[in-house]
Amino acid sequence: MLQSPGMLSRRVISLGNFFSAAHFFLIIFIITPYLATLVPERETGYVISLGALVSLAAFPLLPRLVRAIGPRHLAIGLALFEIILLTWLAFTEDPLSAILLVALGSAAAPFISYQLDLLLEASITAEDATGRVRTAFLTMANIALIAAPLAVGYLLGESDDYARVFLAAAASLVPFIVLLLAYRLPEGTPPSLTNIRTTIRCVFNNRDLASVTFAHFVLQCFYHLAPVFIPLYLHTALGIPWSELGWIFAVMLLPFILFEYPAGWLADRKFGDKEIMVIGFLIMGVAFAAVAVIDAATPIYITVAILVATRVGAALADSMTEGHFFRRVSERDANTISVFRMLRPLAALSAPALGSVLLVSSGYGTLFVVTGLAVAVLGAVAARRIIDIR
Repeated sequence: MLQSPGMLSRRVISLGNFFSAAHFFLIIFIITPYLATLVPERETGYVISLGALVSLAAFPLLPRLVRAIGPRHLAIGLALFEIILLTWLAFTEDPLSAILLVALGSAAAPFISYQLDLLLEASITAEDATGRVRTAFLTMANIALIAAPLAVGYLLGESDDYARVFLAAAASLVPFIVLLLAYRLPEGTPPSLTNIRTTIRCVFNNRDLASVTFAHFVLQCFYHLAPVFIPLYLHTALGIPWSELGWIFAVMLLPFILFEYPAGWLADRKFGDKEIMVIGFLIMGVAFAAVAVIDAATPIYITVAILVATRVGAALADSMTEGHFFRRVSERDANTISVFRMLRPLAALSAPALGSVLLVSSGYGTLFVVTGLAVAVLGAVAARRIIDIR
């Protein structure tokens, strides 16, 4: 049975998303323990925030680069840049150089995701399928998300030889580049260019777009708190080795594969986005606050149950914020998508810095409780304000 050009393109883009996500998740699980070998562990969040500053400064330029170069060629160039950074990071012994390379590597990753967003949007013709297409796209990234901690556990074992992980992350981008070189993907109509400030005003003058955008920002804050401070707490503070954390994190992340696509199908066919999104934020935030009860004496099944619950909620919120936003836009809305994707570095700037402040002033318990409850309340309130469309 022949595949339609649009279906083939979506499958290629989704497979590319797997390799792009693999490189990102390999890094994110070990970045704060790695930084803790260079700076005091309570200051690691500030280095992540430095990379976010670079991202935020560059994001307004991306729509112009997309129009001039095209999202496919820009994604290839960014992937090559990441390979160079990660290889350099694996072999450098200078702490200052390592910190700068970590910051630059953190800054470049969201730009690749942005190009894949545009390519995927160009392949979608029926908006009533957006929930399923988007969650299928996310599921490929989530398979990489499950595999990454297992790979980290295998590569590190009882050691802290992080150079192995950086080289593996660089290698995972090679098939990504090969895929984009091998297939000429539809890139859609060139994006219309508007002033970024005008775009931000338009987004926040629309109640629905403003609500889903703020909900996604809250979700991104969680994504830049949990992977930063949970590994730091479990490995550095509690002393759990990577050989054990590898399988714990893999189990923790299974809800992203098990729940996202069914949630997208239910949103398309049955319930809409709002109710699922509210439930997701409440589960995610309360479970993240409950991480505060984990200590060295906590039975492993309780630790795993709490961590899994955080990702059940995140999977539901993630599928709904992505699906709802992309029902409202197309590949021509590059500036609007750019604003949406700027939330990732904005969260990377603010959330780890806030986490580091709470960690320095009050410790891990306060960090998890305060940020977890904030995620639950702010996310649920924002989700309640969106306008369901099916």
